[in-house]
Amino acid sequence: MAPNDLEFYDSVAAQWWDETAKIYALNHLNLPRFQYFDRHIARWNGLHVLDVGCGGGFSCEFLAHRGATVSGIDRSQQCILAAKVHADQNALVIDYQHGFAENLPYPENSFDVVVCVDVLEHVADVQQTVLEIHRVLKSGGIFCFDTINQTLKSRLIMIWLLENMLQEIPRGIHDWQKFIKPAELTHLMQQTGFAEIEIKGFNIFGSTIADNVAAYFRYKRTGNFSITINEDPSVMYIGKAKKI
Repeated sequence: MAPNDLEFYDSVAAQWWDETAKIYALNHLNLPRFQYFDRHIARWNGLHVLDVGCGGGFSCEFLAHRGATVSGIDRSQQCILAAKVHADQNALVIDYQHGFAENLPYPENSFDVVVCVDVLEHVADVQQTVLEIHRVLKSGGIFCFDTINQTLKSRLIMIWLLENMLQEIPRGIHDWQKFIKPAELTHLMQQTGFAEIEIKGFNIFGSTIADNVAAYFRYKRTGNFSITINEDPSVMYIGKAKKI
């Protein structure tokens, strides 16, 4: 399987909201993510929010329940279909569209917040994606993101351990060459016109390989991650930036 195999998301779209499916683990990341984003956005109610790379709608529905006016876009038509069906079943009004992060089909200055989680490490062109996110944000709008650092540690944990050894993530879903160093992403955002940039570690499994293995088996027993926001971005990191 080729690295960065995004066809995987089409193949699991029908299982997106199945609590027994492996893909559902992504839903457990929303609460800790938004506990961090809440530090910078005190009130989501009434905000116009775009979720770039929304998949089957985990973050979109999380935000809709908090009173945001939500739009979601994803390259997978099957995921968009699954998201629409689930939103309809739960009487949620969410504007879902099929499309690509590098060419967002929205006018400039459309959104108060753009959320982009588990996505930047997959896009074809990170620079163009950041430019598009900046374009559709209103002046003073907030960009909320997380992604994966390009380190030996991230390669060991995200690919060797989680993909190849434990097979908890499908082989080929990640491409280490597309992981993004925080300094590189910060530079891109600064060049684009973002300021007040903050990056923190988004620590899902602990600091060492042993920590990761222990945390993995705890997750298998309980279904929950023990996530901390800290100063160690060596595997995953989370952050925000403001459009000036």
